[in-house]
Amino acid sequence: MTPRPAPDPAVLVLEDGTVLRGDAYGARGARLGEVVFATGMTGYQETLTDPSYAGQIVVQTAPHIGNTGANAEDMESRRVWVRGYAVREASRIASNWRSEQTLDELLESSEVVGISGIDTRMLTRLLRERGALRGGIFSGSALAEHDEAQLLEQVRSAPGMEGASFVDEVTLAQPVTLEPDGEVIGTVAAVDLGIKGATPRAMLERGLRVHLLPADTPFEELAALQPDAVFFSNGPGDPASADAQVALLRQVLDAGLPYFGICFGNQLLGRALGFGTYKLKYGHRGINQPVLDRATGRVEITAHNHGFAVDIPLEGEHTAPHDGGRYGRVVVSHVGLNDDVVEGIRCLDIPAFSVQYHPEAAAGPHDASYLFDRLVDLVRERKES
Repeated sequence: MTPRPAPDPAVLVLEDGTVLRGDAYGARGARLGEVVFATGMTGYQETLTDPSYAGQIVVQTAPHIGNTGANAEDMESRRVWVRGYAVREASRIASNWRSEQTLDELLESSEVVGISGIDTRMLTRLLRERGALRGGIFSGSALAEHDEAQLLEQVRSAPGMEGASFVDEVTLAQPVTLEPDGEVIGTVAAVDLGIKGATPRAMLERGLRVHLLPADTPFEELAALQPDAVFFSNGPGDPASADAQVALLRQVLDAGLPYFGICFGNQLLGRALGFGTYKLKYGHRGINQPVLDRATGRVEITAHNHGFAVDIPLEGEHTAPHDGGRYGRVVVSHVGLNDDVVEGIRCLDIPAFSVQYHPEAAAGPHDASYLFDRLVDLVRERKES
């Protein structure tokens, strides 16, 4: 038997000086980004194609990645968005009847520089203790032509996630209208800040016509569609950088249009109401996060991907600070049980609510899919009023 060739070397360098040596995985080269960990045991392809990971190097805590390969059907957007990818053990084969290529091939064709064979458990513990860090994965000529001191300098010179904006990069270029198969019960204007394919699918399944709109759509164009509700999607970056989208959302609220937001859309509702946002130490990323629905007392196991959160007191009703409280009363509707982070907002005097987590959760779980039914209820109420 011919021996397998030795793998190309790769290193992962963190801004604190930590260096992990492993094997090149996917494309060769250099990629810089914020290093974060994702705790999902399944759904790696949905993670890779989630636009909310733009600008980040994702560390998978599950020890074995790539077993089922990759296929076009499980792509949650038009491309892979992660900048870099770090795994403990990369599967050498893809064993699934739906597989169309190996994960290594998908990463290479998507120009994602990865590393395998590193101690991801140690790395995750480090990130939990010190918080998300800037880092870089280097292989091929990018590794051969520089010493570790030079690689560390590249990492420390890279911008951080605070103040970063990726909206223009991830949003669609032109509006798209999607029609449900059956009866149309209402129309939703969905502003794409990094939307995943499962989100409009969930709306279409419930009879909603969906107008997907670029992130820079003026309010006049949105209103001309005569939507029964407006939706703001998930997306990457710092919500403090999205002033234009906050201004658009305030116009939506001022017009009395029902509103539902997910993830970035939750943070922007918080900002539109006058609350602040802040960066979490290491964020929530995975498909196994417990969240309490405070209205029902039900605990949901949910999918998360966020590094920022809304800064609003958990207890009591609060008057929205913006413009003298013109948006009325607000409550925290959902709370993360791991760390008491705000995971949902509900307005009591206007038709608006949002959640920080992902009820569409293409890779599961589906505990929170009822939130799309709440959107349908808002649409029906508006059409009947």
